[in-house]
Amino acid sequence: MMETPTMHMLSVQEKGGETRRTNQYIAAIAAAIGAVVAGTILAWTSPALPQLEPPKNNSLIKPLDVFLDNSTSNETVLINSLGDPADFLLNTKESSLVSSTLAIGAAISALPVGVFAQKFGRRPTILILAGPFMVNWLLTIFANGPGMLIAARFFAGLATGGICVAAPMYIGEIAETSIRGSLGAFFQLFLTVGILFTFVIGGWTHWRTLSIISAALPVLLVAVFWWMPETPQFLLDKNRRRDAERSLRWLRGPDADISTELDDMQKDVDKASRQRGGMVHMLTNRASLMALICSLGLMFFQQFSGINAVIFYTNNIFQSAGSDIPPAIATIIIGVVQTIATYISSLLIERAGRRILLLQSCIIMGLCLIILGTYFKLQDGGIDLSAVGWIPLVCLMLFIVSFSLGFGPIPWMMMAELFSVEFRGTASGIAVIMNWLLVFIVTLCFPLMKDGIGIYSCFWFFSGFMIVCIFFVFFLIPETKGKTISQIQTILGGKA
Repeated sequence: MMETPTMHMLSVQEKGGETRRTNQYIAAIAAAIGAVVAGTILAWTSPALPQLEPPKNNSLIKPLDVFLDNSTSNETVLINSLGDPADFLLNTKESSLVSSTLAIGAAISALPVGVFAQKFGRRPTILILAGPFMVNWLLTIFANGPGMLIAARFFAGLATGGICVAAPMYIGEIAETSIRGSLGAFFQLFLTVGILFTFVIGGWTHWRTLSIISAALPVLLVAVFWWMPETPQFLLDKNRRRDAERSLRWLRGPDADISTELDDMQKDVDKASRQRGGMVHMLTNRASLMALICSLGLMFFQQFSGINAVIFYTNNIFQSAGSDIPPAIATIIIGVVQTIATYISSLLIERAGRRILLLQSCIIMGLCLIILGTYFKLQDGGIDLSAVGWIPLVCLMLFIVSFSLGFGPIPWMMMAELFSVEFRGTASGIAVIMNWLLVFIVTLCFPLMKDGIGIYSCFWFFSGFMIVCIFFVFFLIPETKGKTISQIQTILGGKA
């Protein structure tokens, strides 16, 4: 069939649009390498801590000749909980500090990093964060005791909290409106990739070997992200219009008409500069206040969705299904499911919209938590449930998929969407601080709750928050799909 001029024009436009978006995907992936590094840090304790903890019978030392045939040596070695020799071991308090120090460091760094990104740029901020990432891995690799590990996790927290602010901000600003949601989901997607990477490598390697391999990722971040441009919005905010035009030209492609988009960005920046009034203005301006409420609410419900409780109880759920899968394999299965579901979310988010994905998360996760609570309550009461042992496993998978489609990626992506330029750095820092403080609280309190009221009551406790979350999303969260920053601010300001 002969191609008509109209068909040819559409074909060129489609090809042009595809080419135009390529550099945006490259820049988003480059920034999201920071999320991979953060994922490896978040997951590191899962395979590493069992290798650093003593056996429960407190047999901390054994003669060296236990491990060396025909040896008469009287030397002794430390034995970890896996029955393997260890350089040093952590007691319960030290192990807890290694786990929790990350959240403290992340909460400390989030706001300063947001202010730094606002003043000096998103690009240099991300590059600088590779420094504390690398310090973490070097301290971990050469650790000779708990002190170095705790210090390493503090530096890891500083970098992880910072990257949670800077990377979503960068990705949100370099993306055009039509693909902003898809690119925004990259942060959580690459975070799950880092977690899965650590589960796979860490399941069969020594914790030092895992740390050495992971130390290559901050270097990769600098090597790839070094070539990426600064965001046009930041450059315009610093009165560097020519640089902003060059950045936007690279992001949109040489044949794209960027004049209208650049002018719209300039208007947003000019409007923002006239309205600057610091924290007081952010709290007294309706649009920025609503944006803060929405962002903080999403972070709150993300952590009180029960995700940590479900992940913590994964092995018990597999056992209830009659499975004898080793814990390392079980965590890898969960990691694979989470990564695939988050990738699907990045494909759906511009088609289905943010609100529908958030609502399905509330409803499905709430139902799964109620069913899990009921199952383990009946099991605790001595009822034989072996015939329906598959129920908690199905609930586990549905819960992970639902979280990964909605409350996993969307709070991070919307954090960059909801705020206008002048408040984005500070407000993102506040949202990330809240997220990490909640991580710390939930991680600290969940084991105590489980021992005090039972795992079934914990599941019901979190399901209650999911019921409340349905109303929060339905009445307060705006649909930002396909809308510019100005349009979102208008909706938040109650003018639409």
